[in-house]
Formats: sequence, C-alpha cells, structure tokens
Amino acid sequence: MRNLRGTYVHRGDAARRRRRFKQSLVAAGSIALTVIVLASRKTTPANAEPAVTGSGSFFSIGDSRKLRHELESTQGELTLVRAQFERADKIIQFSTRYSITAGMAGSVFDASVREGIDPELAFRLVRLESDFNEHAVSKVGAIGLAQVMPSTARLLDKSVTREQLFNGNTNLRVGFKYLRDLLRMYRGNVHLALLAYNRGEDAVSRDVKAGVNPGNGYDHFVMRDYKGKGTIDD
Repeated sequence: MRNLRGTYVHRGDAARRRRRFKQSLVAAGSIALTVIVLASRKTTPANAEPAVTGSGSFFSIGDSRKLRHELESTQGELTLVRAQFERADKIIQFSTRYSITAGMAGSVFDASVREGIDPELAFRLVRLESDFNEHAVSKVGAIGLAQVMPSTARLLDKSVTREQLFNGNTNLRVGFKYLRDLLRMYRGNVHLALLAYNRGEDAVSRDVKAGVNPGNGYDHFVMRDYKGKGTIDD
C-alpha cells in the first residue's frame, strides 16, 4: 500500500480527524457544563414564599451568597473545560505537524509548559536533537529526546542517572530546565541560549567575551521562522 504520510490526502484526513475531535470535545464540554448548572440548582418548593420586608420581596443575604458561589463554581468548571480543549487542540496541531503520536506530542507539550518553555521552541529543539527518538545517543554521549549529557543532568538533578535519561518525561524535564536556565543566563537571548545548549555555555561565553561570533548554525536551524521569546511566563 502506498504510504500517504505527508501527502494532500494524509493532511486532509488529519484535518478531518482534528475537526471531529474538536466537535466531540466541545459537545462534551457543553454537556458537562449543563450538568454542573443543573446539579447546582435546587428546586424551590411551590408553596415557598420569599422573605418579605415592608411592601417588597427579596432574596436573603444567604441566598445571594449561595447563588454567587454557584455561579463562580460554574465559571471555574467552564474555564477548566476551555483549558482542556485548548491543550488538546495544540497537541493535535503538533502531532500532525511533526508526524508523531499524540502521546509523544503531549509529553513534549506538557514538559515544556511545566518548565516555562514556549512549546513551539521546545518541539523544534527536540526534532533537531533526536527526531523524537527516546533512545537516541550521540557520538559524544548525549542521551534521549532532548539529547542531555549525563554530566549536565547531574548538575541540575543529582538523583538522575544515565539510565533514567532514556525515560522521555525525565529527559524532557531535565533538558527544558537546562534550556530555561540558559535563557536566564543570557537574559532572554534565545540565539545564545540555544548555542550554549548545543556547544556548551563555557564555549559560547568565551567567544562572546572575545568578540567572536559563537554561531555555528544550530540556532538558525532551530529558530527558522520562529518569532517567540523562548519562554511563556516572562
């Protein structure tokens, strides 16, 4: 059978699956919200009378607070559903763009967000470093998805062993933490941070101090058409 990955037919099929997933998620969110609202309401007995003062009627202070609490709770649930939808939508986009499983896309996305790295930059780095291969090992001994050196990992987390770097979640956590530290070190300069990630911070800092261009092309490969600032919480 002809391999259709990357063709117009494959992209169209992926787009249709994505639309169906979105529609299902929106429907599920609407149903969940409806259930929450209905569950939060209590039917007022038919013979119940409102509290009366003078010639007018009004809800008691307790009723008003209860209704406000129910509204805030419902709004919180809606916010959660919306956040879940946005996460799922972004994971589908990255999964389709890089032709990887939704599970892999979810791991990279969640790890980058936890460490404060822009997911767009994170996916670019992992693609170039390992092509999303958890078992990748470089000639110099860098390991896993983010190609982390065991010596670097130990500096960031003394409990991490070489074997643990083959675990995708551990590798991504350490790799993105290191990238975040480099972005702080170079005061948000994404180019220098990426070069330090690839060449080592000592080599890059030495070149910068000597007035030498530390570039080797790595940063341009990662950042081609990238317009972000590297982080998501600064």
